[in-house]
Amino acid sequence: MSAGNNFRFITCSVLLIFSYFAENVANEPTPIVMWHGMGDSCCAFYSLGAIKEKLNASIPGVYVHSLKIGDNFLEDVENGYFMHPDSQIEMACEKIQQDSQLANGFNAIGFSQGAQFLRALVQRCPTPRIKNLISVGGQHQGVYGLPNCGALSNNACDYIRKLLNHAAYIDWVQKGLVQATYWHDPLNEEEYKKNSSFLADINNELVINETYKTNLLVSYSNMFKVKSSK
Repeated sequence: MSAGNNFRFITCSVLLIFSYFAENVANEPTPIVMWHGMGDSCCAFYSLGAIKEKLNASIPGVYVHSLKIGDNFLEDVENGYFMHPDSQIEMACEKIQQDSQLANGFNAIGFSQGAQFLRALVQRCPTPRIKNLISVGGQHQGVYGLPNCGALSNNACDYIRKLLNHAAYIDWVQKGLVQATYWHDPLNEEEYKKNSSFLADINNELVINETYKTNLLVSYSNMFKVKSSK
């Protein structure tokens, strides 16, 4: 499937799911929060900006908050590579709690790494409530390979790929490279569980966090997973 067709498929899937929920709202539709993936930003006209426009057109009156992790477009893109997910989730939690239009809960769409970040948001920041979560190409069990790096140059991408292949679980790499925090080496499960600074925690693979379990059980009504084609 080409990139253009894949984007259209994802957009149609998202619209169909949320249109279903919109039919059950008499007056004001449930707000929507979106979280972009690696190399993207909150509002690019060719990605989430376009999806936001289609949501507004398909669900009249819907409020859409596309999360910007940083103060501007460039910071938003850079933070997708270099700000630890824990800090990103704290920032997202603060932004959502400060948005009065989300106070009564919202539906959410996460794209690529934004999907597992939204799930972690449910576990760590359950108020206001995420009612329905759509995960588009989310890596909830991690990744073991880096196909491309979006906005980064080929040389920078190659460097990151080599770093992940050989040093993903070193402390400074975990702290400085987002993709290392959900790098899941299936050939070395113990090292992954011991040194993963994000994914192993939200997946309850080290210790069982009862708060995480409770927040997941009482938060969203549905979770939909949309698989992206390669």
